[in-house]
Amino acid sequence: MGKTTSGKKKSVAIFAAGCFWSKEYAFSRLPGVISTRVGYTGGHTDDPSYHTVCGKLTGHAEAVEVTFDPEQTDFTTLAKYFFEIHDPSIDRRAKGGQYRSAIFYTDEEQFRIAQQLIADLQTRGIEAVTELQEATTFWPAEARHQKYCDTRGMEPTDRYTKRF
Repeated sequence: MGKTTSGKKKSVAIFAAGCFWSKEYAFSRLPGVISTRVGYTGGHTDDPSYHTVCGKLTGHAEAVEVTFDPEQTDFTTLAKYFFEIHDPSIDRRAKGGQYRSAIFYTDEEQFRIAQQLIADLQTRGIEAVTELQEATTFWPAEARHQKYCDTRGMEPTDRYTKRF
């Protein structure tokens, strides 16, 4: 946890749930979210590009980095929302896995919370294939991908499923 220039505390969460454009749009509208950016993480290639990630050879997932004020929201709330804005039971890990479901945890508390939420889903018959992976380098996507829906006047039509 760090400090912003305004003195407010901030925390970071990183989620991968398919195409990052609509997920970034969704997270950016939540109360307590300070900023979002899309990028690539979880792979084995330095400084990947959209082109190389789509080529399915880097191992990276398209992800959203969510910076939030822990006095206004928390990781649990964000992680529950993550499970509502995509179907965590669809296995997209094959063929490079850029659209896989994953939480890239930044500390043991995030890991514990994510693990418990997955267990809760599985107890209710939802076979979540969401990977839990320790956060490594988050490579920001090219400028044209940042705030993609907002800059193009698009409102994603993703379905939201109340799971928690």
